[in-house]
Amino acid sequence: MPAIGQTTAPESATIQPAGNVCPLGNQSACDMPSCTFRHPWAGKRVCFIGDSMTDPRNNSEEINKKYWNFLQEWLGITPYVYAISGRQWDDVPRQAKALKDEHGDNVDAITVFIGTNDFNAGVPLGRWYDEREDTVLAAVHSPKKYYKRKKRTPSMDNTTFKGRINIAIESLKTLFPDKQIVLLTPIHRARAEFGAENLQPDESWQNVCGEYFSAYVDAVKEAGNVWGVPIIDLNAVSGMNPMVKAQQSYFHNAATDLLHPSVKGQRRLAQTLVYQLMALPVF
Repeated sequence: MPAIGQTTAPESATIQPAGNVCPLGNQSACDMPSCTFRHPWAGKRVCFIGDSMTDPRNNSEEINKKYWNFLQEWLGITPYVYAISGRQWDDVPRQAKALKDEHGDNVDAITVFIGTNDFNAGVPLGRWYDEREDTVLAAVHSPKKYYKRKKRTPSMDNTTFKGRINIAIESLKTLFPDKQIVLLTPIHRARAEFGAENLQPDESWQNVCGEYFSAYVDAVKEAGNVWGVPIIDLNAVSGMNPMVKAQQSYFHNAATDLLHPSVKGQRRLAQTLVYQLMALPVF
């Protein structure tokens, strides 16, 4: 069964392997007269793991193009979309397994854009490592001997944010050890009301466990060094912040939904990703 949103790039958007392309994948509209750079992600098969920011079914009538649709149009990628609205980091291993089951190794790169729902649900941040004292054999300018030292191992606590990230990235790296895996930080968020039992305050407020949204963004950035994965900090480089009234047109609805990007916001995310992804190879 194909992934949600999975499509084949139309012939008009397909990048010819031997050709040179505009960085935006649109030679005819390119304003760079001597554009000869070939984008490393052009024509690749890219999996999109995440939540409602990526799910094609979320607000599908009003937000009829997601950022990955623009990437498909500009770069000729083939998107495999597994994102589902409302999901948190603990759903990443399931999405990754679904990708593996349906496509095997026939994917070139994976992006993970998730985390805003963990904040809203008040998932505790937790810690990256568990520490314990043990003995280890070592030689430091002297004969080998056993030393008593502390040792740390990744925390695999599925009830914490950092534990969930550890579990998810270990799963991704185990299933796809030779593929490019990129984490995208959650973008800024403001007030959203989706019903009587779903009212989300803006990011100036702590969540129910006493943490600010920025702590969850920082944790995703830290994961890059913990696990050796590239990070694209969309929270910063997208340039979008619904807490600034003049920028609320980048979001779905100023009255009820300053959480999800509008089509205008999706396009800006995609433009940002086109240039950020230039720096990352696809293996």
